[in-house]
Amino acid sequence: MDSVQATKQRFGIIGNNPKLNRAIEKAIQVAPTDISVLIVGESGVGKESMPKIVHSLSHRKHGKLIAVNCGAIPEGTIDSELFGHEKGAFTGATATRSGYFEEANSGTIFLDEVGELPLTTQVRLLRVLENKEFIKVGSSKVQKTDVRIVAATNVNMFEAIKKGKFREDLYYRLSTVEIGLPPLRERKEDIHLLFRKFASDFAMKYKMPTIRLEDEAIFLLEKYHWNGNIRQLRNVAEQISVLEQNRGITGETLKNYLPNSNTNLPAVISDSNSDSDFKNEREILYKVLFDMKSDLSDLKKLTLELMKNENAQEVQKDNEVLINKIYGDSEVRTLIKDPEETNQSYTNSPSEYLQLEVPLSERKEEDKYHFAEEVQEEETLSLQDKELELIKKSLDRHSGKRKLAAEELGISERTLYRKIKQYDL
Repeated sequence: MDSVQATKQRFGIIGNNPKLNRAIEKAIQVAPTDISVLIVGESGVGKESMPKIVHSLSHRKHGKLIAVNCGAIPEGTIDSELFGHEKGAFTGATATRSGYFEEANSGTIFLDEVGELPLTTQVRLLRVLENKEFIKVGSSKVQKTDVRIVAATNVNMFEAIKKGKFREDLYYRLSTVEIGLPPLRERKEDIHLLFRKFASDFAMKYKMPTIRLEDEAIFLLEKYHWNGNIRQLRNVAEQISVLEQNRGITGETLKNYLPNSNTNLPAVISDSNSDSDFKNEREILYKVLFDMKSDLSDLKKLTLELMKNENAQEVQKDNEVLINKIYGDSEVRTLIKDPEETNQSYTNSPSEYLQLEVPLSERKEEDKYHFAEEVQEEETLSLQDKELELIKKSLDRHSGKRKLAAEELGISERTLYRKIKQYDL
């Protein structure tokens, strides 16, 4: 524990959180070795301090420590930055250039945001880790390098591997020892200490009295979520130091510098929630489609029964629940097509066989020739005879006017003309 406290004083690390102390202890233990280290934690938790500890306490401390932000280098030039290039290797390569791995020979290279590396660069990095070899861009000569790699990331590496954005073999080579740094919201006992340190530093920098928090402000400071972690806390301390005339900071004053201070939302929202919502919506859509398919199958079955059964009214009564399920309160009128048409496949649209009528409450009073009203239980006429009788009555009612008769029967004038010709009316 003494070595941990001494290390914190040496590198300006503030806090007594057990998770923070454990992370520093692991860095001290692994420093004398050449094991690759992966530092994980949210953005702004201070991951850049760990490589300094590892390098300074190792036998490479007299070598270079080069920090590379992998997320800030364009994909097209990152290979050249890391491994160097030969003259003429690409447009603009006017001279041979050494890369970071060549410059950091016998030292340590810190790859920050390593999860942002392109897949092609990951293959090159894996070769360095396994064989300590690399090839410059535009060269065929294999070069050796004796570099210790310390990497850091704020992304979920297992999710990145699952999505194919990061190589699994490279992850296990980098994370021989993994050091996790806790977010600031899990270090509530350290928040006020850090704020006081930042306030003191800014007071000296801007040559003004140090700001001090009242009890209510301290309580609010420790309760706040701190999505940006230590970086956000430092930013807030600097804003208040510069902008506030009164050096005693109340809770109301502090609220003005804390975005969404009335909420306590989590810092990171996983994409798995949206994926889950999408899957649920897709399942609901599939269920609706399967229900529609089932209804259509029932409708085809009912249509076939209506086409073949002589007593359509009884069929309609037996299937009243199904009819209401499909059509609601609207009535169904059965129109029998030509005999040759009934031999066709019933996979066509059911509306060719069953046509919707307006509800009874909206039908004209003079419509007295609805099919269901004409069919009597004791009648034994064939379906064709029933249809013929309906057509005759409708034509008589409208004095032979086919258009009006067709509208009343719910069929097209062309279909009515064909049936008149068929029955020789």
